[in-house]
Amino acid sequence: MPKAPANGIEIEYETFGPETGEPLLLIMGLGQQLTRWPVSLIDRLVDEGFRVVRFDNRDIGLSTGFDQVVTPDLPTVFGALANGQDPGAPYLLADMADDAAGLLDALGIARAHVAGVSMGGMIGQMLAARHPEKVLSLVSVMSTTGNPAVPPASPEAQAVLFARPAATDLDSLTEHALKAQIAIQSPAWPVDPRTERPLLRAAIQRAYHPAGVLRQMIAVIASGDRREALKTIAAPTVVLHGADDPLVRVEGGQDTAATIPGAELRIIDGMGHDLPAAVHDAFIDAVNTAAARARQLA
Repeated sequence: MPKAPANGIEIEYETFGPETGEPLLLIMGLGQQLTRWPVSLIDRLVDEGFRVVRFDNRDIGLSTGFDQVVTPDLPTVFGALANGQDPGAPYLLADMADDAAGLLDALGIARAHVAGVSMGGMIGQMLAARHPEKVLSLVSVMSTTGNPAVPPASPEAQAVLFARPAATDLDSLTEHALKAQIAIQSPAWPVDPRTERPLLRAAIQRAYHPAGVLRQMIAVIASGDRREALKTIAAPTVVLHGADDPLVRVEGGQDTAATIPGAELRIIDGMGHDLPAAVHDAFIDAVNTAAARARQLA
């Protein structure tokens, strides 16, 4: 896969579909690599007429890492924020949004439809707020606004988020990742370990960078309440959220839709904090709906 210079770093990316297709930028969530976007889903998006771009966010996968930057621990970050001080985050969600904008520039894409999941939804939101001229439409999936009034993750989901693997051999890392995935799965469509385990194993073999995951987590925390920025988004927006999400509660999606002007909220019963094949139709329909509204405004 190629790399592109973007915002002073290098971003690993991959494109699908003809250059004549409408550009669609897919942004993955916390600690997840571009390979987490299923090719089966991407192929369907290509069939819908999109030129799909997926990429590794900074500090994960094969994009530029930030191991040389001093990274505070989480208690320090929380303590600084509680006292109204700068937590010293190596970067923020705004920087990651600028990465995405830089990638579009590097690929010669003037404007794109954008869809992001979890932290990727937050990055997509900030991309639309900071670079409105680049975003045709937005789909924000299982994401939130940083509003402190939104209920936190369930204790079980928080425990998995902050847990460390028992060991660092490939088998242990794979089982740890599988346990985490099961903890946030969609109750209506449980994870099948027989198919999920090899996908997680392959991702670890491609790149394993827990320090980058920590820095991405700090970026989310330190970015704080982003509602004022989200109020400026003009791109047609569809917000998709699982009713049973234990990590980013459904109130996060509701707050996102209430904050972005004109956003449409779609809640899926039985969906947790993942994107199982059973909800791919809903995801594609959300992308198509937002894109169709953008075309009407063109």
